[in-house]
Order: sequence, then C-alpha cells, then structure tokens
Amino acid sequence: MDVRRAAERYPGGDPATGIESFHAFSFGPHYDPDNLRFGAVIACNEERLAPGAGFDEHPHSHTEIVTWVVEGELTHRDSTGHETTVRPGDVQRLSAAAGVRHVERNAGDTPLTFVQMWLAPLTPGGDPSYEIVRGIADSTPYAVPEAGSMLHVRRLVPGERTAVPDGRHLYVHVVRGEVRLNGEELQPGDAARITDAEGLDAVGVTAAELLLWEMA
Repeated sequence: MDVRRAAERYPGGDPATGIESFHAFSFGPHYDPDNLRFGAVIACNEERLAPGAGFDEHPHSHTEIVTWVVEGELTHRDSTGHETTVRPGDVQRLSAAAGVRHVERNAGDTPLTFVQMWLAPLTPGGDPSYEIVRGIADSTPYAVPEAGSMLHVRRLVPGERTAVPDGRHLYVHVVRGEVRLNGEELQPGDAARITDAEGLDAVGVTAAELLLWEMA
C-alpha cells in the first residue's frame, strides 16, 4: 500500500482568479514520469472555486471524467448539449471519447470544492456521453465499464468498519474525516494506492467519506 498525503499534491490553478487546484498525479507543468497513473486513474484533482470562478470552455478526449462535489454546487455545460448543476452526493460522468468540450463554474455565492477523477478508457475513440446520478446511496457501486472500473462511495460514523473491495488495483481517496486503513491513518485529501488488495477494511476514526476505485 502506497500512501500519498494531501500535502504532497502538486499545486495548480490560478489563485488570483479564484481557482485552486491540487493534483495527485503528474499534471500540466508538474511532470513526473514516475507518477503518471495508477491502474486506470490518470488524475485525481481537488478543485476549489471561489464564487463566480471557473474553467472556461476547454477540450477533452479519450478520458472518462468522474466528478464528486464536496461542498457547494458545480455548474456544468458541455458541447453535447448537457447543462446541469452537480451537488454533494451526486456522481457526474463525462465520457470524452473522440472529443468533447465543457465549461465548469461556481455560479453560486458560496465556495465550491470538488474532486475530479480522470480514468483512461480501455478503447479510445467513440461518441461522447454524459450521465449524472443524483444522491447515490452509500455502498452503491457506480460502474465505468469504459475504463474497466467501479467506484464505491463509503460514508462512515466513528468506529464503523467497512470492507474494502478486493482488486488488482484499488485507489482510495479520503474526501472528509479521518479513517484507518490497513493500520495507516488517513486524513482529508490523503489517498492510498493498493495493489492486489485482499481482505482489507477501513475504520472511521471520525465521521468520514471515502471514494474507492476498484480496477482490474
């Protein structure tokens, strides 16, 4: 198990315009050939947008983009005609496929924090698609078959124990709270990259929320 702390993330964004970004993997000017991906995950970005701030229209291709809002509301608009507001508890997926453009903004009057995870598809190309699941229930898996991956959401109360999925590659991101995973205490923004996971569990040290990627 390889633990990466929140403080180790690469800083990015443009604070002067209200955008702060923290990257778990090699990203933009922070090129690290030893940290390009883990399993299907090629990016796990924590984004913080001040009211009115956001990312103007920009392109993506050959990427499965999954977004989880921590606080606030995210306004999404893309070139396939979808315009939605994403709130805490919603899972948003944009399959960029052969190419898509989108805009992401904080149109509200309170700060916005969201985690955006990019996964490499098994087969490039195809037609872009979009999906949003409102208020996904705890422990309900969300499949991203294009990337051979499954997202599990876990919400724990203090002292609660939950089984961690077995898998060849498992990526665990702590959204909020503190958890103990395989003897390691993890805090918000910390992540664990586990190879050949088997028989592991996570325990809530405090009330906590986890995102777990199970990958082939």
